[in-house]
Amino acid sequence: MNIILAVAAEGAAKSGLLDTFHVNWPYFIAQLINFIIVIFVLKKFAFGPIQTMLEQRKNRIAEGEEKLKRIETQLSESEERTTAAIEEANLTSKRLIDEAKESAANLSEQKTQEAIASAQGILSKAEAAAKSERDQMVAELKQDFGRLVAATTANVTGKVLTDDDNKRINEEAVASIQG
Repeated sequence: MNIILAVAAEGAAKSGLLDTFHVNWPYFIAQLINFIIVIFVLKKFAFGPIQTMLEQRKNRIAEGEEKLKRIETQLSESEERTTAAIEEANLTSKRLIDEAKESAANLSEQKTQEAIASAQGILSKAEAAAKSERDQMVAELKQDFGRLVAATTANVTGKVLTDDDNKRINEEAVASIQG
């Protein structure tokens, strides 16, 4: 029973509420229809285009983020390729430098050997020239010594020496020098 009294009091309060606010049903229904029309017009001509524009922006932002991800991926791939190319270039340059050093060392060794051979050739020629010059000087010295001995002998003995005497004295003088 208490429940029935509570529902009845509530119904009375509602009808009293409508009377308190002077609700006029025909105006209320007209305002409700106007509100529905305004909502429909706003939805069709204001909210609809705004929502479409917001949806387009959302799609463009999503496309932009997707493009950004692709660009980042391409950039990282490009950096990897660049790093690989740089490493390959470094390896190639090291190899070329090593080859150049080896070639320079070989060339240096070859030039050193050529210089040594050339120096030995020059020394051999110089020794041969010195020996030839020494032999020539010894021969001239022998002749001069023989003439001096013959001239000295001629002066000491006071006689004129013949060619046979000169030859014999020269041979004796040379034999005494060599022996």
